[in-house]
Amino acid sequence: MIFTEIIDIEEMDEKVRVGKIPESVLVRSVLKKVKDRREEVLIGASVGEDCAVLQLKEDEVFVMSTDPITGTTKDLGKMAVHVTANDIASSGAEIVGIMLTILLPDGAKESDLKAMMEQMDEACEELKIQILGGHTEVTKAVNQPIITVTGVGKIKKDQVIVTSGAGPDQDVVLTKWIGLEGTSIIAKEKSEELKKRYPWAFVEKAKGFDQYISVVPEAKIATKHGVSSMHDVTEGGIFGALWELAESSGVGVDVDLKKIPVLQETIEICEYFCINPYLLISSGAMLMVSERGHDLVRKLEREGIHSVVIGKTTSSHDRVVRNGEEVRYLERPKTDELYQVVN
Repeated sequence: MIFTEIIDIEEMDEKVRVGKIPESVLVRSVLKKVKDRREEVLIGASVGEDCAVLQLKEDEVFVMSTDPITGTTKDLGKMAVHVTANDIASSGAEIVGIMLTILLPDGAKESDLKAMMEQMDEACEELKIQILGGHTEVTKAVNQPIITVTGVGKIKKDQVIVTSGAGPDQDVVLTKWIGLEGTSIIAKEKSEELKKRYPWAFVEKAKGFDQYISVVPEAKIATKHGVSSMHDVTEGGIFGALWELAESSGVGVDVDLKKIPVLQETIEICEYFCINPYLLISSGAMLMVSERGHDLVRKLEREGIHSVVIGKTTSSHDRVVRNGEEVRYLERPKTDELYQVVN
């Protein structure tokens, strides 16, 4: 379902009835936020179109990824775009656009939908990508808004980077800091409670960690540098991401816990809610594996992206995290710590 721009209808803010969003609402609160930004898109979002049509060059391939965003109601539109763009970026691909499925609970207002679309448009403008189409409806099957985003990217066929590409005896690089997404979500959802314990500025700073959510810039640098594997750190936190990378590649990892970067706000908020920051959703951080990890770190730092070599891959199947003399063996990822705080 896609649309063409028509004459503005008087702005309203009323509850939208259960079922497919009316065309008038669709045009004024959804399609007005959809911009043509990509030359690859031959047919995009407009009323009555069931499909988008994209054209690639002969030596290019599609890279696709899909994600539902369910862990927060704050900044839902922004998070939906960036999480999917990060997945596409981890393959080394350039994201072209996104397809949306937006499910709103019974009683949702048109202003809720419009606000989400404004957030998504801002994120798309930042990434220079396009909303290709999708579906929007109100349903009694959900009790809070849910956005499912399918991202479409492109890359030269011989340049695709896969998580399973890591080999033994390579450097493991981590960008930015762990726990950024989880910290931001908790700070927004539990703002009033946290402000009873911490200064206003502390909580507001933690809320703003979502400014670091995109890993697209570092992925571009890493792709040019020549990495063997990339994996964005999402649900399950850094421990889960390390396990997944090692499992996918059939290698071991040996990581120094003290080298894993984490901000003080994350540490304190996790301590307050008795959760483990190393198991907290961490969009905004990217794992990269490279033969020349320290060279990659220098390139990233020159572009203002904090990063560090946190360990090495190994030829064994042991997934080891060292903290001084203490040795921990990683387990399979479990339910993210976020859900102990935000339900």
